[in-house]
Amino acid sequence: MAGKPKLHYTKGRGKMESIRWLLAAAGVEFEEEFIETKEDLDKLRNDGSLLFQQVPMVEIDGMKMVQTRAILNYIAGKYNLHGKDLKERAWIDMYVEGTTDLMGMIMVLPFQAADAKEKNIALIIERATTRYFPVYEKALKDHGHDYLVGNQLSWADIHLLEAILMTEELKPDILSAFPLLQAFKGRTSNISTIKKFLQPGSQRKPPPDEKFIANVRKIFNI
Repeated sequence: MAGKPKLHYTKGRGKMESIRWLLAAAGVEFEEEFIETKEDLDKLRNDGSLLFQQVPMVEIDGMKMVQTRAILNYIAGKYNLHGKDLKERAWIDMYVEGTTDLMGMIMVLPFQAADAKEKNIALIIERATTRYFPVYEKALKDHGHDYLVGNQLSWADIHLLEAILMTEELKPDILSAFPLLQAFKGRTSNISTIKKFLQPGSQRKPPPDEKFIANVRKIFNI
């Protein structure tokens, strides 16, 4: 029997957090080996573990997988979170790309100067409420089901919940104009595997603080 997936990344969110979310939602236990120094990263690079010299890297099913999208695709496919046919998969991919764009804007915030950060928070809130969240609100309304695609939980739902919670850290009432998304957040947060991941003490990572950011800069020469 294969062992638990092992995740190689820093002790923070970054590009690995969506992978943690997807595994947790699928009910898959995983181990983490944290990159805490530049030497830790160099070791992975020098022993040939990193196909493109980059993390995240996940050891799963005898593979050392890199590239976030490839890892997420594999997990979603393996645990029946990627739709029942090609059309559903296309919709899931489109929805995921939207939330990826939104979360990507949030992810870089801690590395920005204070003046740029303030301006970009305003831009993120504007984009979330005029470009991204209206799409998901409409999808839930038109579809008439609890989930974005088909009538079962998919990667798109898990990714959307992660994006909602990230934007709420910037603006707690960001869903005030989106009643269906508010209900979606409540439903999806209560799925047993996700509820467990949202509890204190889980492998979910907190927002990055200054000490963590300083260490990441050091590790990756940013």
